[in-house]
Amino acid sequence: MKSRFGMVLVSSLLLVSLVLSGCSSKDSSGNGTEDKRTTVKLWHPLTNEGLTAINAVIEAFEKNHPEIKIDATYVANQGEGQNEKLLAAIAGGNPPDVAYFDRFEIGSWANQGSLEELTEMAEKEGVTKDKFYPFAWDEANYDDKLYGLPITTDARLVYFNIDQFKEVGLDPNDPPKTIAELEEAAEKLTIKKGNKFERVGFIPWYAQGWLYTWGWSFGGDFYDEETKKVTANDPKVVEALQWEVDFAKKYNVEDIAGFTDSQGSAAMDPFITGQISMKVSNPGDVLNIKKYKPDLNFDVFPIPTPSGQDHTTWSGGWSAVMPKGAKNKEAGFEFMKFFASEEGQKIFSELSGAFATIDSVNEEIGYKDDPIFGKFIEMLPVAHHRPVIKEGSLYWNELSDAVEKATRGKGTPQELLDEVTEKVNKELDS
Repeated sequence: MKSRFGMVLVSSLLLVSLVLSGCSSKDSSGNGTEDKRTTVKLWHPLTNEGLTAINAVIEAFEKNHPEIKIDATYVANQGEGQNEKLLAAIAGGNPPDVAYFDRFEIGSWANQGSLEELTEMAEKEGVTKDKFYPFAWDEANYDDKLYGLPITTDARLVYFNIDQFKEVGLDPNDPPKTIAELEEAAEKLTIKKGNKFERVGFIPWYAQGWLYTWGWSFGGDFYDEETKKVTANDPKVVEALQWEVDFAKKYNVEDIAGFTDSQGSAAMDPFITGQISMKVSNPGDVLNIKKYKPDLNFDVFPIPTPSGQDHTTWSGGWSAVMPKGAKNKEAGFEFMKFFASEEGQKIFSELSGAFATIDSVNEEIGYKDDPIFGKFIEMLPVAHHRPVIKEGSLYWNELSDAVEKATRGKGTPQELLDEVTEKVNKELDS
């Protein structure tokens, strides 16, 4: 009896073992075969159209690469200065293999050793600078080494209200080209009673009117590639800030602040409500206008310069990067390469509405033929990018503070930009 009972028990245990073994060999689809694909962990902060776009890119990639699975995870606040979770994952030794990452932060992250260098992998796979807009590729490099593959970009132009131009006798087919013409148009468009603005023609530092915007338009520069020093006190940058100071004095900066502080966003954006006639902004405003005021009669023009020539812009955007300590580098780069390719960028740009960093993709999608987007695309070949330095965020903040102080009379442009230059260079040397 004992022997027979023992045989039954052993048989039962073997059966259970086989059942459990069979369960463990099944993949998530339950088809009974083990999933031997390499899993690449991807982190991104995308929602709405962006989420639809990244999912479409993943679907196309997995179709072309059945041996690789992309495990995508939404991680909030993965943008300028808001990457604590990603930093913690890298520090803890469990980062994703790929991250969708603000190019502006590549310099600081590469400097602190938080990103994998991609130079050799890119060379091996034939991913080269000539495929991308020059500024986008350069912004993905730090210390002559590649740390990201450019995916999206933008640009800055001046939006203007066509009906309001006509109302005051300005020709919407011949918008301002020089700084003087911009000032003249702003004065004609402005309606002010006492210290209250009923309508503002233009505010240089409003929306995307950063000092980078005007410093480059005035012919200045913010960084010396040879000396590796910032040059906030470049004479032309100082001239640009002095122009802003003069503008602030003319219209009373406190009255301007009272106007801007009372304004909203989205449907309450003052350009959409008609309370400001011109503003510097990026292509994203087109989508807002279509959503909240589709009948708004508007157009865009290049940012004016003192001479009316050599118009320029500056661009930011996002890239695919490989966080330090990524476990699946080869498969991860395979996805990055696809995402940054013509096919990957076309899928993403068509669905997200973002500009691609490959000129032919923007043309194929039709952005070049669009009456508004086309004017942004025209400027991309000559676009600037912010300096790729370890103290990029510090520099940004110090420049912003300098504009605030200068326009409020708390120091001259020369004094303030000398201080910015000294402070940031000191940190770069440390």
